[in-house]
Amino acid sequence: MKVVIAGAGNVGMFIAADLNEAGHEVLIIEEDRDLVSRLQPTLDVGWFPADACEVRSLHAAGMADADVVVAATGDDEDNLVISLLAKQEFAVPRVVARVNHPKNQWLFNQSWGVDVSVSTPHLLTALVEEAVSVGSLVRLLQFSGGEARLVEVTLADGSPAAGRSLADLEVPRDSSVVAVVRDTHVVVPRGDTILGVGDEVLALVTADSEDIVKALLIGS
Repeated sequence: MKVVIAGAGNVGMFIAADLNEAGHEVLIIEEDRDLVSRLQPTLDVGWFPADACEVRSLHAAGMADADVVVAATGDDEDNLVISLLAKQEFAVPRVVARVNHPKNQWLFNQSWGVDVSVSTPHLLTALVEEAVSVGSLVRLLQFSGGEARLVEVTLADGSPAAGRSLADLEVPRDSSVVAVVRDTHVVVPRGDTILGVGDEVLALVTADSEDIVKALLIGS
């Protein structure tokens, strides 16, 4: 898989190192040539010193061959422009964008070419809620401009789902239970999987199905 990362800051470098170690082809685009000169010897990936907000630079970098683009600069405006160009100009299948300022989260959607946005403050909040909330629905990640979401529910006493199989729950067609964490083990869900109190249920939902899934797992 070819991954193009815009921005060679701490976030971009960490992502690049991880993906490179995993065997992916990685290209970093960074406009600060001095920074490229300092960092290039430390990481054996492709480097392209240029402004990732310029179409000509992206063409020269080979953006058209990318499977995934990560807009990881420290500027939200730049990340939005990079995402939009990646999707509309180069039809990149998957665009992931970093949100630096939480108040800008609402902009990072499909209108700007973003498939997945990552806001560290929002993610930290979700992880805190996930750790302490039993019997509540916690949104962990958003995909496809917010239309699809990964949510988590830890089943509490009195949950209408406890003791029932997934098939019996009749989860809506536009949602899916993707994993059940039980006693630190991941259970791959099947129709005959019986849910129990204390299970952490992870589900993909849409805006239309979220409330239905919430009612099935938590109650009205």
